[in-house]
Amino acid sequence: MAQPGGSKPKRKVVDIHTHMYPAEYISILSSRTEIPLVRTFPSPSSPDPDPRLILLEAELPALEKALQDPSAPVPGRPLTKHFTSLPQKLHFMTTHGIDISVLSLANPWLDFLPASEAGAIAERINTAFEEMCSSSSNRAFFFFAALPLTAPLETIVSCITHVSQCLPHCRGVILGTSGLGSGLDDPALLPILRSLADHNLPVFLHPHYGLPSAVYGPRAAEEYGHVLPLALGFPMETTIAVARMYLAGVFDAVPELRMILAHSGGTLPFLAGRIESCVLHDERLAKEAEKKKTTASRRRRRSVWEVLRSQVYLDAVVYSEVGLKTAVEASGGGREGAERLMFGTDHPFFPPVGDEADSQGEWESVRLNAEAVKRALGEGSEEAELVMGGNAIRVLRLFE
Repeated sequence: MAQPGGSKPKRKVVDIHTHMYPAEYISILSSRTEIPLVRTFPSPSSPDPDPRLILLEAELPALEKALQDPSAPVPGRPLTKHFTSLPQKLHFMTTHGIDISVLSLANPWLDFLPASEAGAIAERINTAFEEMCSSSSNRAFFFFAALPLTAPLETIVSCITHVSQCLPHCRGVILGTSGLGSGLDDPALLPILRSLADHNLPVFLHPHYGLPSAVYGPRAAEEYGHVLPLALGFPMETTIAVARMYLAGVFDAVPELRMILAHSGGTLPFLAGRIESCVLHDERLAKEAEKKKTTASRRRRRSVWEVLRSQVYLDAVVYSEVGLKTAVEASGGGREGAERLMFGTDHPFFPPVGDEADSQGEWESVRLNAEAVKRALGEGSEEAELVMGGNAIRVLRLFE
């Protein structure tokens, strides 16, 4: 129904890529001696200590230096209330005009937990997210659950059943690229992916491990900040993980599996054609394809493009019109391609920086993503509105 004056009704804006750390998760990280961990340092501007989140191997040299030398720069990310506070999340949403947020635990999820503890901790963490979603009356929250992937298979499958049937605000799960420890092409992961598909739970795939620190060179840790691991390592990690799944036939083995790839699929939209060409020109894979042609019971290998346009969705966390147009084209182009992208902010990462930065105001990172959608698809267009919220509401069933 049109609003008074003939204007269109306001479409809901949905953020499908937004993280939080429940209090228990922070407590676990604070007790650890290996990454991931939380450490506190004296604050130059406050009597309270400054908690810092240390996630990446590349941060270890700076951590060791800071622990030995109080005057050295502190490593990691400030663990502000943006990571932990639901009222802060609500303020962020109001500032940026976001109506619905699909929360998820940030990397590295529960991948580091001992097998004996993982199942119980996963249940508590996921219940904490359900309580967050249930407690807010003036904004809509849903969440992606975390799985206890270090636990036995029966515990993981039980967790999938629990979040699907007992936590009404759960709309999928968030996974890293490690899977059970050997990557997402690991045959042992197939029963888990099948269970997720059977329960209609999409996988939100998010990177964490990046590339080996050595590839960034000896100057990176001291001079380049987090730019190389975050800008290049994370996208390549996602690209490699999904390419391995494709080559292993995972998408054919679990045809009902649906995946949402963080950061617009890394470099996958740009490199899909090169991956496809390499598959077609690989002697071993060509022989395998020929065998399948003569075996009536075996299906042909679908192309990378077919998988991208049938089982894969991309978030719109790419920060540029050029990147977003590539993601849309790789996903089918036009209206079809736009229907496979969903807006995200990656909050609370990429906050304002500098002496005059105001984390309570507008975030440049969010503005860049929103402007990319407008410029790539046309401000106010149906396609832009789908990316900003309509697709998420449809795909993740946010109206239920």
